Amino acid sequence: MLSVAEASARVLATVRPLPPETVPLPQALGRVLAENLVADRDFPPFSRVAMDGIAVVHAAWAGGQTEFIIEHTQYAGAPPQPLQNSQAAVEVMTGAVLPPGTDVVVRYEDIQLESNRAIIQIPPPDAPGVNIHRQAADRRRGDVLLTPGTRLGPAELAVAATVGAAEISVTRAARVAVVSTGDELVGINETPLPHQIRRSNAYALQALFAQTGAEVALFHLTDELAALRQGLTNILGAGFDAVVLSGAVSKGRADHLPGLLRELAVVEIFHEVNQRPGKPMWFGAQAAGPAVFGLPGNPVSTFLTACRYVRPWLRACMQPAEAISSVEKPSPARLTVDINFKPQLAHFVPVRLTIDEEGQRLATPLRVGGSGDLAGLIGATAFLELPPEPVLFPAGSVWPAWAL
Repeated sequence: MLSVAEASARVLATVRPLPPETVPLPQALGRVLAENLVADRDFPPFSRVAMDGIAVVHAAWAGGQTEFIIEHTQYAGAPPQPLQNSQAAVEVMTGAVLPPGTDVVVRYEDIQLESNRAIIQIPPPDAPGVNIHRQAADRRRGDVLLTPGTRLGPAELAVAATVGAAEISVTRAARVAVVSTGDELVGINETPLPHQIRRSNAYALQALFAQTGAEVALFHLTDELAALRQGLTNILGAGFDAVVLSGAVSKGRADHLPGLLRELAVVEIFHEVNQRPGKPMWFGAQAAGPAVFGLPGNPVSTFLTACRYVRPWLRACMQPAEAISSVEKPSPARLTVDINFKPQLAHFVPVRLTIDEEGQRLATPLRVGGSGDLAGLIGATAFLELPPEPVLFPAGSVWPAWAL
């Protein structure tokens, strides 16, 4: 049976970088940059006053002068006015251009103002430049500030705005169809009969994929073969990048999807992975069509396999080609208790991650009553991926943790 590592490799081998599109700056939040953003001028573009106070000539102050007549005031946003008299001062505001002819700023807290005079009450520094943010101290004109593959958060959007990027080239959002299947499922606004349950997997998957920046559409198909065939035919031809199916991929009489997908020209890449939960997982791709993930229908299986396989695939697709090696990876975490797991299967264990006083990531397993225990995932922040061997995973051992 296929290992988790081999299944993951086969999934990622089908990644196709999505084309770029240009969007207005406010719409770029959470998107992935597809171009270099370059400084159009120095950062800061001028020597900037960093404190409210007065600007003076360091040599005059260091020479013993402590009382300065104020020539004028320099406000932020105003054109710079030079100091005419090297024994005088300019009153300055934070963010203003440093008045030409001055080279040090003294804070209001360190002076006494009397009418049009300022008396400095502290000794001079050893050199000029105090309380001044020098031109190009941070970046120079032409420097690359952001590179393709960068996910755009608030700070990145601020940088883009600073360089005048009113529109930004980003990778197109992945288009994902999430398809729940099964006659036992009813809508969330319906009252289920004793033998029915409300649809929940679809909403978990929609939220999970939306966090990657994907655009997600929800569908539900019954187990009736003709309706299932027609529904899948329509969805596969609707221009989605990925189709994610929940349920009907195992070996029961109503698990029609593996055979039906092959009938609809979706090439099977694998069926079943050496893992728990999620062993019946199916994966394939249609030529010039979407990748198709067939996830087991039990909610814990659905969610953990989506985190392990679908989410990394989506994130890789939404990277520019030059940044495609930036694939989602787990981070190490240390078990807080022993775990015994005898089956020769990789084991996905929902855990709550915490940080101890030494900065170590600790993983505490949650009590989940099998792959159908949806409520057991409440409070989980990650899952550990444990290998098929050994049987005992002792407290203190370190294993890869995938964020939820």
